[in-house]
Amino acid sequence: MAQPGATLLARLAGVVGASHVLTAAADVEPFVADWRGRYRGQAQAVVLPATTEEVAAVVRECAAAGVALVPQGGNTGLCGGSVPDGEGREIVVALRRMNRLRHLDAANMTLTAEAGMTLAAVQQAATDAGFLFPLSLASEGSCTLGGNISTNAGGTAVLRYGNTRELTLGIEAVLADGSVFSGLRGLRKDNTGYDLKQLFIGAEGTLGIVTAAVVKLFPAARTRVTALVAVPTVAAAVALLARLKAAVADRLVGFELMSAFALDLSRKHHPGSPAPATPAPWFVLVQADDPAPDAPLPDAVEAALADAFEAGEATDATLALSVEQAQRLWALRENISEAQRREGPNIKHDISLPVSAVAEFIDAGEQALAAALPGSRLVVFGHLGDGNLHYNVSAPEGEPAAGFMDRADVANRVVHDLVAARGGSFSAEHGIGQLKRTELLRYKSEVEIALMRAVKQAFDPRGLMNPGKVL
Repeated sequence: MAQPGATLLARLAGVVGASHVLTAAADVEPFVADWRGRYRGQAQAVVLPATTEEVAAVVRECAAAGVALVPQGGNTGLCGGSVPDGEGREIVVALRRMNRLRHLDAANMTLTAEAGMTLAAVQQAATDAGFLFPLSLASEGSCTLGGNISTNAGGTAVLRYGNTRELTLGIEAVLADGSVFSGLRGLRKDNTGYDLKQLFIGAEGTLGIVTAAVVKLFPAARTRVTALVAVPTVAAAVALLARLKAAVADRLVGFELMSAFALDLSRKHHPGSPAPATPAPWFVLVQADDPAPDAPLPDAVEAALADAFEAGEATDATLALSVEQAQRLWALRENISEAQRREGPNIKHDISLPVSAVAEFIDAGEQALAAALPGSRLVVFGHLGDGNLHYNVSAPEGEPAAGFMDRADVANRVVHDLVAARGGSFSAEHGIGQLKRTELLRYKSEVEIALMRAVKQAFDPRGLMNPGKVL
């Protein structure tokens, strides 16, 4: 008589084909460890469906067997949300074969794509049609649209276009019983009861498996200004942000804050990266776009920067004179996360604050961490335009990182308490996953937690959808 596990795997092979049910250790390995190397689990198998119907059939088979599922896109998350547990019973459902562009509606300025399509491929499809899909992340070559939706990804253009939630109009998802929620509507207005798609955005696969989505497109930029600006303080950077907003309004797309130490790490691990012309403690990477080919945007930005120099808000600026120069400046920012990974483990914080509170928080955080973790080094960068900082703490020079990581709880308490006291959030765009479940309980009210549990119970009463994540 066949074992229950073998019977399930045989049934799954009947759904997706035997070659798309991976069980060999070498084949499974890339799916059971996270990008940072912090989480490693085990899986009974990795299943790679190619259609929504196959995903639904896989979910039904697993539900019948009482086996939990872990949805996975590009597996580029930073909180362990797409990694199975260590028991080896869960099935990883990897959607990378579901990578098709289903429809592009030029008149409606929408694009419908499957969840396994990489973000870069979605961007390219929009570009090929003369449009822009503005979601932009350092991992865009490997992260997927479904993963972006499931974590409500932010990125570098939130200031102008919003995060994934604002960019998503419709969703298709497979529920815990194998039924399909078909909400692929490209409507800007649809006031017909509860907006159910919103529940799947940021849910990290705990309510269902997102299989496709309708997203917004925008006119492509035909005038672009990119500048790396040296600033004396974070408060000066905040003042510069207000000045540029007043000068160019919603044409300001990106406003990225970087400490000198963060830029040093980026250049150290990516030789050949451009160096700032003038040393400074802080730098801001600015991008402004306009769909008009002859827009006076460069003059407006340069005039605002000239005023910023006079006001003491900026000490130097490097303006990109070509697309290639702009890409090199952006690479400085985008390579920071990879540089940190190469440098060694660090205690990561993905926080958001009112922009008005950022400068004071950074001063308070530096003092508090110097007392709690003497000698620790801060790697601070992120999306100042929308108040989101990646506020990471590295071991003191010469101290083994492994031992320092054992003190993560100390750093978390210092940072997150300071953030909470200023009306901020301990998770801005990376999600909760496994990493921040206890923080969720600490900082969310009893009412909020109860409502979340009620939603989870309604969608997944048996707890088979990505268990152990978020809640």
